Amino acid sequence: MQVYKFGGASIATPERMKALLPIIQNTNEQLILVVSALGKTTNALEAVVNSASKGNKEEAQQLAKNIETQHLDYTKALLNENNFIAAQEALNVFFTELQWAIDDANNEQYDYSYDQIVCMGELMSTRIFSFYLQQQGLNYEWIDVRDVIRTDDTYRDARVDWEFSAKQADEKMGSLLEQGKNIITQGFIGATADNASVTLGREGSDYTAAMLAAMLQAKAVAIWKDVEGLQNADPKEFPNTVKIEAITYHEVIEMAYYGAQVIHPKTIKPLQNNNIPLHVKCFLDKELKGTVIMNEVDSMFYPPLIVLKKNQILLQVTTKDFSFITEDNLRNLYGIFHSLKIKVNLIQNAAISFVACIDHKEDRVCELVEELGKDYKVFRNENVQLLTIRHYTPEILFDLTKSRFILLEQKTRHTVQVVMK
Repeated sequence: MQVYKFGGASIATPERMKALLPIIQNTNEQLILVVSALGKTTNALEAVVNSASKGNKEEAQQLAKNIETQHLDYTKALLNENNFIAAQEALNVFFTELQWAIDDANNEQYDYSYDQIVCMGELMSTRIFSFYLQQQGLNYEWIDVRDVIRTDDTYRDARVDWEFSAKQADEKMGSLLEQGKNIITQGFIGATADNASVTLGREGSDYTAAMLAAMLQAKAVAIWKDVEGLQNADPKEFPNTVKIEAITYHEVIEMAYYGAQVIHPKTIKPLQNNNIPLHVKCFLDKELKGTVIMNEVDSMFYPPLIVLKKNQILLQVTTKDFSFITEDNLRNLYGIFHSLKIKVNLIQNAAISFVACIDHKEDRVCELVEELGKDYKVFRNENVQLLTIRHYTPEILFDLTKSRFILLEQKTRHTVQVVMK
């Protein structure tokens, strides 16, 4: 058994959904399909949340009606008349649930309201997809993943109860797989013990695919994207990028830590722990080899892996009395960053100063500077960028920094980081 994850771009139009059929049909193993909302639906539902939470219920209801119409038009383009009628009845359940969520939405419980509304996107898209697969004669069972993935009530970034969820996965999905059926379900969402809907945070659909693969002992996971595979750098920022054929989980975690928009570490952990390979494939051309991520690869040679974080600020923190930055000072400084939930992207300390590069979110920076200013002098370097190169060479470092002003540079055997203007 394998797990295939399809994102919103892969089902953005009825034509895109139809084009996935050969990918699914040509697989000789049982599949669990984990599917996102139709392209841009999440953004549209977020607009519903914002209107409903502000008390603009009529506006929210109208926005929801627009989403309903779009999904019904999409469904009509896919299905014959009989299947469309059945699909419409199934979708009406979610349309009604969406209306209830709008009625209950309020600003005091924004995160809760957000999850009750936004989760509808995945439920609607997978229901449509399931009817299309059945119409094509494929043996797929639709599962509401909220009956499987149990979480706490940290809305918009819920924490999964692994033990309970694994038991539910075995009961709800394992039995179907044993009967020879395939499964289609939702990514990104789950439910609390009180049956309130939740979302799983950033890259939640990838995470769902990884969790189900680990819980049900899948052979592999494939994430289908609109790119050929993982590149050594963002092609929008750097020319002449190189596709990576195979890479270890360790390297991908390093890239994600430094800010690369690759696979989120929380997705990697259950796969790495269970030695399940992850394939990044292109739904636009299923014949392309893509990239495989696993614990060990045959070749450990990598091209330079380049990550550029823009909109950074470099803070220099100095003791007011010129005393040394000792362990006590470091504990205090780390405590301030921790209490304000500010991630440090690069850090360095000297005798009387402490330097940190962070994302430049002005409201958070002002709060941080105010707190630091109680005991320290704080200096700011704004409009800087943080360049990270794994497996760097002197030539690539020179080429990427030759016209820039270097504020700070750190090197290890494998990695160089440069703060530059």
